[in-house]
Amino acid sequence: MTAAPEFRHVLVVDDDEDLLRLLALRLGARGFRVSTAESAEEGLARIAVEPPHLVISDVRLPGRDGLALFEEIRVTRPTLPVILLTAHGTIPDAVEATSRGVFGYLTKPFDSRVLLDKVDQALRLSAADPRASMDGDAPWRAGIVYRSSRMAEVMEEACAVASSDASVLIRGDSGTGKEVLARAIHRASPRAAAPFVAINCGAIPEQLLESELFGHVRGAFTGAASARTGLFQAADGGTLFLDEIGDMPLALQVKLLRVLQEHAVRPVGATRAEPVDVRVLSATHRDLEAALADGRFREDLYYRLDVVTLTLPRLDERREDIPLLAAHFVRQIAAKYGKSLAGIAPEGLALLASATWPGNVRQLHNVIEQCCALATTPLISPAQIQRALRLPSVEPLTYAEAKQRFERNYLVQLLKLTDGNVADAARIADRNRTEFYRLLQRHDLAPAMFRLGEEGEPELRP
Repeated sequence: MTAAPEFRHVLVVDDDEDLLRLLALRLGARGFRVSTAESAEEGLARIAVEPPHLVISDVRLPGRDGLALFEEIRVTRPTLPVILLTAHGTIPDAVEATSRGVFGYLTKPFDSRVLLDKVDQALRLSAADPRASMDGDAPWRAGIVYRSSRMAEVMEEACAVASSDASVLIRGDSGTGKEVLARAIHRASPRAAAPFVAINCGAIPEQLLESELFGHVRGAFTGAASARTGLFQAADGGTLFLDEIGDMPLALQVKLLRVLQEHAVRPVGATRAEPVDVRVLSATHRDLEAALADGRFREDLYYRLDVVTLTLPRLDERREDIPLLAAHFVRQIAAKYGKSLAGIAPEGLALLASATWPGNVRQLHNVIEQCCALATTPLISPAQIQRALRLPSVEPLTYAEAKQRFERNYLVQLLKLTDGNVADAARIADRNRTEFYRLLQRHDLAPAMFRLGEEGEPELRP
C-alpha cells in the first residue's frame, strides 16, 4: 500500500534562497517533509544523517556542482532518485547525466505542476522507502510484495479466509503467483505446522495423476512393485494445493469429488478407504464457467472447490508494485548468486514499469534474474533492462532524419514490390512518374537495382 505523503522526505539543494524557500513551500503544501541545503557538501552531510527518498538539486552550485553531487550519491546510494534543475546553458550536461542514471531534469523557469508530477513519478518508481513494501512485515505473507490497492484487497481477503477450512479457488493468469498466495494462506492458517503439498494437475499424465493423488498398493498395476503414499495422505493435517485444476480429466474429477465428500481416500488397487484431514486450495487460469457449459468440468466439483474465490490481478493491473517487486527480486537473486548488487537505476525502473508483461510476475522475476546473472556493476543499468526485455534500441533522430529514413525505406519496399517498375511504384504511391523519379534521385536509388533477370537474380542495368 502506498505510504502517506508525509512519510516522504525530499531534500532540496540550491544556493538561491528564494527558490529554495519556494520549493520547500510547494512540496510542503503537498504533504512532503522537506529538508534544504545550499551546497553539495551540506546536501551530502544531510543525506548521511537522514537519507531522503528523493533529492532535487540545482546543477549550478558553489563548490561542487549538482552533477558532482549526483555522482557522489550514485556511488553511496545508487537507488536514490535525483532530479536536476538546470538553466538552458547546462541542458547538455543534464541530458548526459540522465544517461548515467539521473531520474530527470527540469529547465528553469519551470511549472510547479510539472515539478510535482516529476516528484510523484520518481517516488512511485523508487524502492527507497522500506515502509512502502509489505515484504516481511508479517511472516505469513513473506515474499508477497505490494503497495497497490488491488493486491491489498486480495491479501485482506486471503487473511480473512485463512483461519477457516473453507475451500479456496484462486484465479489468475499464468505467472500471477497463485501458488505463492496458496502458500501464504497455509502459513496464516491453523494448519501452518502441518505439510503444504502442491501438484500441477495439468503437468502429469492422466494415468499417473490418480496414483500421485491417491496413492496405490503393491501390484495395483504393471510396474507397481511397491506401495506408494498419495499426496492426499502426505498432506494429512495440512493443505493440498491443486494447481491448474481446470486441466484435471473428468474421470479423476469424480474420484476427487468423492474424497472431498467422504474425507477419505482409497489408493489405487486398495479395497478400503483411509480417512484424511486435508484442506484443499485450488487454482486455475482457465475459464471454469465455460468448461462447465462445455461439459469439461463437473458442476458439483466446481461448487465444492469454489467456496471462496480470490482473483489475482495481472501485473499490468498493479504497475505501482513493479519497482517494489523488482527490488525484492534483486535482493533475493543477488543473495542466491553471491553478488553485491545495489539495485536498479531509475531509468531502468521506468522501463520495467512501462513494459508489457504477458508472463506477469514470473516474467518479471526472469528478467531480473537475467540482469543479476549478467551484472558486472553494482547498479543494474537501463541497457541491461532493455536487453532482458528484448526491447529494440531507440536511436535518437531528429524529425527530419526520421522522415528521411522512413521515406527511403518506403521507396525501397515499393521498388522491391514492383521489381523496379517505376510506373507501378509511382501509381501505388499516388505520385506522378516525374515526382517519383525526383524522390529516387534524392535518396540515390536506381530502379535497375530492383529488376530481376531471367534467373531471378537482380539485373543491374544502367
